[in-house]
Parts: sequence; structure tokens; C-alpha cells
Amino acid sequence: MTQQISAATGAPSADDGGRTRWAPVVVMALAMLMVTLELSLSAVTLPAMGDDLGVGSSATQWVLLAYALPTAALALPAGRWSDRVDLRAVFLLATPAIGLTSVLAALAPNLPVLVAARVLQGVAGAVVGALYMPVVAMSVPPKRRGRAMGYIATIMPLGSMGGSSLGGAVVDAYGWRPVFLLKIPVLIAVVWLGARLIPRGDKGLVPPSRSLVGDGVVLGAAVTALLVAFDRIDAGAPVAAGAAAAVAVAGGAWWARLRTARPVLDLLRRPEVGLPVLALFLSGTFTGLSYFLLPYYVADVLDAGASLTGLAMMFFIGAVALTASFGGALADRFPKALVGAAGAALTGLGVLSMLTLGPDAGLWDIGWRLAVTGAGQALFGTPVSVGILERTPPDLVGTAGGVTNTFRTLAFTVGPALAALAYGTGGAGVPGFRSGIVLLAALQFLSMVALLPLGRGSRA
Repeated sequence: MTQQISAATGAPSADDGGRTRWAPVVVMALAMLMVTLELSLSAVTLPAMGDDLGVGSSATQWVLLAYALPTAALALPAGRWSDRVDLRAVFLLATPAIGLTSVLAALAPNLPVLVAARVLQGVAGAVVGALYMPVVAMSVPPKRRGRAMGYIATIMPLGSMGGSSLGGAVVDAYGWRPVFLLKIPVLIAVVWLGARLIPRGDKGLVPPSRSLVGDGVVLGAAVTALLVAFDRIDAGAPVAAGAAAAVAVAGGAWWARLRTARPVLDLLRRPEVGLPVLALFLSGTFTGLSYFLLPYYVADVLDAGASLTGLAMMFFIGAVALTASFGGALADRFPKALVGAAGAALTGLGVLSMLTLGPDAGLWDIGWRLAVTGAGQALFGTPVSVGILERTPPDLVGTAGGVTNTFRTLAFTVGPALAALAYGTGGAGVPGFRSGIVLLAALQFLSMVALLPLGRGSRA
């Protein structure tokens, strides 16, 4: 059989009759784990970091935001860039950069330097995140891509769960700075493996064009303004929120008029791509439960500490890890849109079940409901991502990855903001909690509705 060449990467491409190369998939799973750990590890350092640097909790939140902003803003330009360059070369540029910026963060003498290091980490994370979908496409035939994406989705939550626990122990024993260095040995191994196992392409490593840099600036401004708008809503400042929202809309409209936006908009206009991306966004708002509603319910209604929330989230993460591979296998055998719709429905039921929590709820009462929600998310995410990959032209696979990363990251921010709004409007406490639950569950079921038209007589 003649070996095909990927139009996107210039590297040998898998097809229906080609062999599966699992090694690059494993390398990308580990690299994506490094990207995910940047949030979970740093989150546990915030109190100790504030004490050491002499800043308050509101200031330390910028340590998380400084990473999330470039990750969201640059996901799309990074994805478009990955369509034009050798994936192996980009991997060997961006992955070590995560390690170097981690060292810079660990050595930061003050908060401004730490925030700058986190911004650079976010840039590197956005580039690494744009690579996993093209690497899967060139390494795995379509009939096995569900399983490949499922493996990636399994490794990430398991590593994050263990990383957060290890990070907390290191903070207690040695302080916050060594936490940023925990992943360095694994990063070295990942870079070494990537250099040997990711196929070399023939496109080389060309710098991003001016148009891509311009995309990054415009999208960065729009995304930053959008996140500020939701932050101001949470702070009870509607005028500032409205002004930031107007800036975000203007930035998005400006970007949509750019010539470089046309391929992206054309891709999103395809129902087989646009509807799953919409579903990803709607479903991603479930984070409003874990990031806002549940912690407040535990504190205000159950009068319990944050440790209960942390232990309960283990049920969610464990369910994701156990179910992701199964969801990938189902996606290889059944219509992906229908499997994803079933996952969205199960997520919605898991969220909705929170309505029956009582004032004396314990760990098991919360945990099994989170486990149902996690299983639904695992069944949803992998089939939908694989469906988008298979319906994307080969020369736009990186772009599709950037689009999905952008909308997923925005959803993870919008979800908690909507939950906070519903919680406050509902009167806080039990009524506010239930108002937020109803809103988030409705968004999950809308995600299911967005996928159902694609499941009729199709394997997409």
C-alpha cells in the first residue's frame, strides 16, 4: 500500500488501511497532561504564594488568570499555525518552553514577574494544545481515533488528580516554589520521547505570519474583555461589565472581518462542525457546578470545609478516567453524534440530580451525583471531538483543534459566571443553588439537542 502524506503536516498520514502508531498519541497525552497540570498544580499554591509574596487573594488569582487568558486567546491562531508547520518541530519548541517558564515562575522574586512567567506558560500551553488533534489525525486511522482520543482523555484527569494531591503535600512541606518544578522530570522525558516518536514533516518551522499575530492580538483583546465582563458581573458592577462586553463584541466583529478569519468561519458554517462546537461550548458550562455552586453549597448550606468538595470531586475525576476509553470505543462503533448526545443527556441528569441534595448531605450523597456527571462528560467529549476531526478537511485539522480549545476554554469561564449570576438572582443558599442547577442542566440538554440532527443516518 502506498503511504499517504498528510496535507496538514507533511508527515506520513494514517488512513483506513494504514497502521496505527500509538507512540505519538501517548506522547501527546503526556504533553497535554503537562498543560493541564499548570492549572491544577498552581491552584493549590495560591494561599502559600500570597503569604510569601505579601499579596492578597484577589491578587493571587492573577496567577491562574495569567495562564488562562493566553491559552484561550491564542488557541485559534496556534491551531492555524500548526496547519502550516512541521508538528514535530513545533512540539520541540513549545514543550520545553513550558519547562523553562516553570523554572522562571519558581524563581520569581515578586508577583509581577510570576504573572509574566505564567503568561509565557499560557502561550506555550496554547501551542502544545493545538497539536494533539493533528498528531492523532496523522497517527491513527479514522476507525480507531475514538480510542486514541479516549486514551488522552483518560490520562489527563488521572494525572491532574494525582498532581493536585502531590502539589498540596509539597506546598505543606517545602512551600509553593518547588511545586512549579514537580513536572520538570516528566517534561524532559516527554521532550525526549517526542523527538524520537513524532514523525518529522517536510514543512519546517516557519514563524507565525503577521496575519496570525494580528489574529492573536485581536482575539486576545476580545477574550480578555469577555472574561473581564463576567468578572465584573460577579463583582456586582453591571456598568463595567456592560462596557467590557461591548469591547468583546467589537473585537469579535473586527476579527470576523479579517481575511484570515474566513477559513475558520467557513469551517464553523458546516453543520457537521459548527453544531458539535456549539455543543462543546454548551456542555462545558457544567464547570459552574464544580467551580462555584458546589463549593458555596458545601460552605453555606452544609457548613462544611473545602476538603469535602475536594474529596467529592474525586468521584467526578475517577468517573471521567474510567469512562473516557469506553466512550472512545463506542465512538468507533456507533454514530458519534448520538454517543455524544447520550453523554450530554447523562451529564444533564447528573447535574439535575443535585436538586435532591438535602441539608445533611454527606460525601457519598454528593459523590455519586458527581460520578454520574463525570461519566456523562467522558461519554460526551471524546465522540464529539472525534466527529469534528473526521469532518474537518486535512489542511484545517489544527485550526479545528484551536476552535474547539477556544470554545471549551470560554465555556469553562462562562459556566461559573452564569452559575454565580443564577445563585445571586435566586437568593443564595438553597434557592440560589437550585436556580443555578436548573440553568446548568438546561444548557446540558441544549447541548444534546444540538447534536441530534447529526445522528440521523450518519456515523458522524
